[in-house]
Amino acid sequence: MATTQTAPNSICISKYLNSLSQTPQRLRKRMLATWTPDQELNQVRQRSGADMKRKLQWYDLVALGVGGMLGVGVFVTTGTAALEKSGPSVFISFIIAGISALLSSLCYTEFSVQIPVAGGAFSYLRVTFGEFVGYFAGANILMEYVLSNAAVARTFTEYLSSAFGVHNSTTAWRVQVDGLIKGYDMLDFPAVALILLLTLCLCHSTKESSILNLTMTVFHVVFFAFIIIAGFLHGNSNNMVRPDGLTPHGVRGLLDGAAGVYFSYIGYDSVSTMAEEIQNPSKSLPVGIVGSVLIVSVLYCLMALSLCFMVPYNKISESASFSMAFQHIGWKWAANVVGAGACLGIIASLLVAMLGQARYLCVLGRARLVPPWFAQVHPSRGTPLNATLFLGLCTATIALFTELKIVVEMINLGVLLVFYLVANALIYRKYVMISHNPPSHTFMFLFLLSSCALGFSISWQFHQQWWNLSIFGGSMIIITALFQYMVPCLRQDTEWSVPFMPWPAAMSVFLNVFLMSTLKMSAFQTFGIWACLITLFYVLYGVHSTYKAEEFEMGVNEVNPNSSILLPKVDIQVI
Repeated sequence: MATTQTAPNSICISKYLNSLSQTPQRLRKRMLATWTPDQELNQVRQRSGADMKRKLQWYDLVALGVGGMLGVGVFVTTGTAALEKSGPSVFISFIIAGISALLSSLCYTEFSVQIPVAGGAFSYLRVTFGEFVGYFAGANILMEYVLSNAAVARTFTEYLSSAFGVHNSTTAWRVQVDGLIKGYDMLDFPAVALILLLTLCLCHSTKESSILNLTMTVFHVVFFAFIIIAGFLHGNSNNMVRPDGLTPHGVRGLLDGAAGVYFSYIGYDSVSTMAEEIQNPSKSLPVGIVGSVLIVSVLYCLMALSLCFMVPYNKISESASFSMAFQHIGWKWAANVVGAGACLGIIASLLVAMLGQARYLCVLGRARLVPPWFAQVHPSRGTPLNATLFLGLCTATIALFTELKIVVEMINLGVLLVFYLVANALIYRKYVMISHNPPSHTFMFLFLLSSCALGFSISWQFHQQWWNLSIFGGSMIIITALFQYMVPCLRQDTEWSVPFMPWPAAMSVFLNVFLMSTLKMSAFQTFGIWACLITLFYVLYGVHSTYKAEEFEMGVNEVNPNSSILLPKVDIQVI
């Protein structure tokens, strides 16, 4: 009996070991394998079984983008950035980060119009640079979503305690456990409860979740207007220049602050993952993505200014900073109201981000880079049920233990890297895949562009002379101008495309590299460990799973080319 039970296990292990022995050949075939937009839109999407329901309009997208960014940016990052990096000029840091986010959002928008699927950056990079780059970006976006959602949920607890008049919001309503490592020893059960509640809501219906977000976002914007007006009317403009001037840490502090608050703009990426649930993607996506970034950028700057009007930067609280600011000016009742309003914004932000993270995992499952169980869409609700539940549990587990400071730098690095890759992909796609120019010209431009950005960033970090910075910055401008002049770009017959190419994408590349260079070394070390882990998973599982999926589909087409149940043959292109 025991022999009978172990026989299937032995066969499975033997097959897997045989697959591992073929890893080099499979890596050569799969790593650079790309899919066409048509395959992403049709064949790959069919792997989820049921389609997602197309119920969203452009205003739903704007509300999702605004709701997804507002709660994260103002209530999580502003206080820390002002206190430790930018000082009263934190609003300028938000402007710099907003410009970079706007440029990246333009790149996202063109891709989302041409490839309106739920995969976001993963799908855009897979059709351009191949399977591995797409997988690497998708895994990083997933990491960023899970960590940022956990961090934001813990901030919810701080503002909730503030809403009930608790002054020590950092430790209130949390349980300290002796013996655990510092930074992981404060258990946050309200954050866990919030995430699990939102997970159940998202499993039910996307449209109902969108209506809930729209309602909360409207109230949230009104609440923001109250904070801005109150801050300007009852604050003191002298706080903008005392005790150490507008920029106490100089230009470096401004730019370090910009990298620190970039985490605030990640919500628009969630909008692009809604592409399969929008009634008119080509018109709604540009409005939703770009419009939400512009609206949020203006609100961020005004909120940051109002905070610094109310409190000198060196007295801003790291936790629940806006509530503490109102207490500073003597409005204790307003501090409670701000705590409640911040909770509302954080809930809206979490709702949008958790929508996005589930759709990323769903599309990775369709591609067979993770188990296909994650790709299943509920036939009646039209939601990626399995992916939503799994990531909700992961987020809740991390939120239970982990403090914001531990993960925020790694989140920023992961986001900036993905946006950097998307900007490169847009240039390559427009100038090589669409305009049919030799790839070597574009690859050389991208290499020189990144080299100039890296040289500028290193010179900045090592406090080199200004003429060094001028050389690298000027070289970037000259290289981009020469590329635009020498390499033609065909205009596309699409309803929307990025204007003035390649300048927006080139500037996005430059800014993303520069902002990455301002992050701490610990972020790169942690990210290096994460990169090794996801690469190992790809080598041990992903490449073999996608290889077998391709073999299966090709075999089905040879046996039954007219099958309507299984997928048609996949034409793999290698860049």
